[in-house]
Formats: sequence, structure tokens, C-alpha cells
Amino acid sequence: MDLNTLTANELIKKLDKKEITSRDILTSLEKRIKEVDSKVKAYVRVNDSNLLNSELITHNSELSLKGIPVSIKDNICTREYNTECCSKILEGFKPPYDATVIQKLKEAGAIILAAKTNMDEFAFGSSTENSCYGPTHNPWDLDTVTGGSSGGSAAAVASDEAIMALGSDTGGSIRQPASFCGVVGLKPTYGRVSRYGLIAFASSLDQIGPITKDVRDSAILMNVISGYDAYDSTSINIDVPDYTKSLESDIKGIRIAFPNEYFIEGLDKEVKAIVQEAINKLKSLGANYKSVSLPHTQYAIPVYYIVATAEASSNLARFDGVQYGFRAGGAKANLIDMYKKTRGEGFGQEAKRRIILGTFVLSHGYYDAYYLRALKVRTLIKQDFDKVFAELDCIVTPTSPTAAFKIGEKIKDPLKMYLSDIYTISANLAGIPAISIPCGFTKKGLPVGLQILAKPFNEEMLFKVAYAYEQNTPWHKMKPKIAV
Repeated sequence: MDLNTLTANELIKKLDKKEITSRDILTSLEKRIKEVDSKVKAYVRVNDSNLLNSELITHNSELSLKGIPVSIKDNICTREYNTECCSKILEGFKPPYDATVIQKLKEAGAIILAAKTNMDEFAFGSSTENSCYGPTHNPWDLDTVTGGSSGGSAAAVASDEAIMALGSDTGGSIRQPASFCGVVGLKPTYGRVSRYGLIAFASSLDQIGPITKDVRDSAILMNVISGYDAYDSTSINIDVPDYTKSLESDIKGIRIAFPNEYFIEGLDKEVKAIVQEAINKLKSLGANYKSVSLPHTQYAIPVYYIVATAEASSNLARFDGVQYGFRAGGAKANLIDMYKKTRGEGFGQEAKRRIILGTFVLSHGYYDAYYLRALKVRTLIKQDFDKVFAELDCIVTPTSPTAAFKIGEKIKDPLKMYLSDIYTISANLAGIPAISIPCGFTKKGLPVGLQILAKPFNEEMLFKVAYAYEQNTPWHKMKPKIAV
């Protein structure tokens, strides 16, 4: 059996029994990456002579990850390896420190892969087509996108080029790729996982989270990366439970909400039917259900693209070619000209679009009309969720209105692309946790995701419902066939 095809929890059992070593897992992964990544393109800056990091390969049974390799998105700082956000403007940037999540992984015995996973530049996108390294290809159909912005991490896990991975989620950037690639993706509650060392897109929305082959692996990885961090001012100092204890097959009596606003025109008919079948499965497992309304959902897209672009405009002001990263040549003996030339050549088209949008909504005369009003509506969106969770345990929706679309299909139509995140954005605006799990396939063989949302810091509910569904369906065991 190829070890790269196994889940982390299966590999941990084999490591404990001393049937395998971490070196065996690394070797299996290296072989798989060399076989298929030229087609999938899940990783960037792959060095064939030293593809994987060989540190920490001594198995320590007292550590929770025991030598399991973890793949890392290119916007999470790693001291040993370049972190470039798949942008020319950060070309050659090697952070002088590890992100808190990386430090936690190392302390748990994980191996950090030397090659980072591909992503939309600065996490700006829903398809991983905005990378300076080119798009990642969906393992289920190489002509389709993986979703974004964590498309490289999702594709790596789906194609067995990774055992487990980290992504970041600002408006669905973990869950939507997980849905498109048929894997499990979790966005934690805002403040549950430290953002220290995550290169910021929108600071009030970003969260690091796991992308894994099954729900148990997601719980294992969340146990490691969760918790308070004094280096992150938005980190919340509350106890972290053992999420693996939430993995129960019995969900009798769980009260599930189905929001009417998520099942309207615009939802692909085939996706709707598959999600409805998944809902029926939850009902058959004993869950109680109720239709509810989240009336301000219709405003989620405009609110998100005002708030997110405003914060992106502010955060990306630091990339100017002065201290690190790319600096354009040929600038006149003028600092402003160097700024303009560096940013003009260093940022891609989508990054420039969002910087301009964000600068506009923050500008004099428009701040109150756009940004301030968006913040007020954001509060109303959160209040909608609060009302539902006061009565019910979780909300179930489609993760995305469609399955994966063709590469190039939406890249020239930003508004059409932005609508890909219509079902995921609200969770980030409200700061609540959400998970996407595979729930079926279209007639063309493309995965469809089921999204489950819960109240803040109740990831245990997500794991409970997701695990019960997973254990009673075959979808998480399905593997894409990639010609070698």
C-alpha cells in the first residue's frame, strides 16, 4: 500500500506499532509528487534535489503528530523556506521567524514540507488562477479549477500529494476548495487559531484552518493549532477541548437549521439535489430540522467586498520594495517613482483591482457611504446567526452554488467569480466556525461539498455532525484517478 494514500490517523497507528517510519511516509509522498504534480501543480518552488524537509523524522510516540508531514499554504510564514503569497512582489522573501501554527506543528512532531502549496496571489481569488505561478488543476478533472484561494492545499490533499495541509480562509478560501476537490476543510471561529505569521489579506476576516482527507484528521490538526497566542491581539484566551472526543456517530436530537436564502435561484440544480440528499441522510440519522431565515444574507457579497478590499488596501501598503521582496529596476532617482514601478510590476491584476477598490471605499467622501455602512450591515448579518443559534444547534447549506468550473471560465468576469463564495462569506463576516465535507458527485464526476456552521467556539458541534454524516456515507473514501 502507498503510504501517501492513507489518512494521518491511519499513519499514526502504523507509526505507533513501528510498522513504518516517518522516512517511509516522506519517500512515498516524494514519489507521488514527482509522478503527478507536473499535472496538478499543487506546489510551488519544488526543488527535486531536496523536495521534502528531512528534519524531525525520528518518531516520538509522546508527540501527537509523531512525524506526520504537513503541507503549508504560501502565505503562512516558515523560517526555513520562502513565503511569497504566490506574488512577484514578495519574490525571494524568507521570513526570519515561524508562524505560531508552524511552531505548534513542530512542537507536536510534524514535518513541514519544503515546498509550499499554490494559492491565489495574497489569497485574492476563488479559483487559484491568480497565482504568479499559474493555476492549480483539479485532480478530479484537470481542466477545472480547484477553487481558491487555498486551491493548492486542497488539490495536494485530494491527489494524495499531501497527508494533511493548512490553508487560510477569508471568505471561503478553505471550504470552497475543499468542496471542489472532495476533501474536508474547516474554518475555525475567528480568534480560535493564531494569525501571527499569516500574511494578512483582511485582518478581521482571516483564519488559518486544516484541509484533510477525513473529519478525524481535521480534529487532530485542530487540537494542535488551536489556542491562545499572546503574539496575536485577536486571539481569544479560552480553553481548547479535545476535538477527537466529539467524533460520535450518534446525532439523534441535534437541531439543524436549513436557511431558505441558500436554496434559491442561482444554486445549480444538480448541486441542490445532492445537498438535499445529504440533508435527508442527516434526518435519517435522527437529526431534527427546521427551515429558518437569514434575511441579511443577500447583502453578504457587497459587504464582504467592501470590508475585505478596504483591509487589503491597508495591509498591502507595506509591500513597497524597500526592505524585502521584489524591487523594480530602472526607477528614477525618486522614491515615489520606485514605489509606483515596484507595485505596478509586482502586483497582479486581481491584487491591483482590490487595492484600488479598497482605497476608494476608504477615501474621503466615501468612507461613511460605503465602509461604515458595510460594517453596520455586517453586524446585522451576525445578529441573524445569533438568533438562529439561540434556538438551534447548527446550520447546513451547500458549500458552493456549483461544482468546479473550467479553468479560464470566470477569470475575465470578476463579479461572476466573486459569486462563487456566496455561501461561505457570511461565516467570516459573523466570525463563526464552518466546515465543508464531501457529500456526493455530479454526473461529470466532480465533488460537491456540504457546509455545516455552528455558533462561535463550538467547533465540537461541527465535528460531531460532520463525523456522523461521513461515517454513514462513502464520499470521503473516493479518490481521483490521475494518469501517471
